[in-house]
Amino acid sequence: MRTLVTTHFTSLDGVAEAPGGEEGYAHSGWTFAFEAGAAAYERKGREQEEAAAFLMGGRSYDAFSQVWPTMDYFAGWNAMPKYVVSSTVTDPQWANTTVLTSLDDVAALKAGDGGPIFVQGSMLLTQSLLKAGLVDEMRLMVFPVVLGSGRGIYPTDAEHRVTFSLAESTTYDSGVQYQVLRTLGG
Repeated sequence: MRTLVTTHFTSLDGVAEAPGGEEGYAHSGWTFAFEAGAAAYERKGREQEEAAAFLMGGRSYDAFSQVWPTMDYFAGWNAMPKYVVSSTVTDPQWANTTVLTSLDDVAALKAGDGGPIFVQGSMLLTQSLLKAGLVDEMRLMVFPVVLGSGRGIYPTDAEHRVTFSLAESTTYDSGVQYQVLRTLGG
């Protein structure tokens, strides 16, 4: 069985929308106010090296597939298997990309052989994966800011409770924390 890991930049109130300056969002680029430092980004880089496959939702696929194939940064993403859970993406052009149509497909992928499957971005997919009990681990770069609004990574309905254990935590001089949380269930 494979491990499914989600990785996100998030505010203290769970907002993960537009951390890197994406246009059209109220708090776009909210991470820029903090200097997380080289050690924090080196840790994020090691995450990419651990990934054996990349799982994303349709919106993240549309964004990543437009820019990532031309980037040298984590160039391994271009070669590794990629899976997109979508009803709108039907003919992916990004090399080594397979379309999955349901969370059952994700569960089957996870039940197979291979290394860790990483989800980056894909907030709605992360929420669905948490609700379905498919997430094994969350890796968060938590920035010490409350944004008050914006899309987040956690389910917001009271019917879905997920409990975690803190497996790792590092605080950088800027107050930014890197956290590894393992799911314990609902």
